Amino acid sequence: MARVSTYLNFPRSTEEAFNFYKSVFGTEFVGGINRMGEVPPQEGAPALNDADKNLVMHVALPILGGHVLMGTDAPESMGFTVIKGNNTYINLEPDTKEEADRLFAALSDDGKVEMPLQVMFWGDYFGSFSDKYGINWMINCSSKAQ
Repeated sequence: MARVSTYLNFPRSTEEAFNFYKSVFGTEFVGGINRMGEVPPQEGAPALNDADKNLVMHVALPILGGHVLMGTDAPESMGFTVIKGNNTYINLEPDTKEEADRLFAALSDDGKVEMPLQVMFWGDYFGSFSDKYGINWMINCSSKAQ
C-alpha cells in the first residue's frame, strides 16, 4: 500500500532524537535500528571509519495516523553538511516501479537529482532529488511492489 513518510537527517544524533520521539509517541521502531557498519562495502567508496560504523543508517518510527518518521545520520566525515533546510525529505513510497518513475520524473523536472532511481543494496528502487522549489524528496519503491 502506498504511503508518505517524513525522512529526517541528523549530523550524528539520529539515535538520540529517535529515542526521544519514541518516548513521546510511545511507539516502537519498525525493524530496529540499522547501523552504517551493516552496509556492504560499495565499489569505489572509501572504507567506513570505526567511529562511523555505529551511526544510524536507517530507523523508522510510527507516530500518528499511520505517519512514519524515518531518519539517518549524515555526518561530515561522509561528505554531508546538515543544516536546517536540507535535513528533511518527503519520502514517497509508491506501489509500483512505474509510479515511482512517473513521480520522480515529474517532481524532479527543473530540479536537482541527488541520486537517480536505481535498485539499492537493500533491494528497493530508490532515488532522491530536490524539486524546482527547493523541496527535498525521496522515492522508495519496495522490491515486493515491483
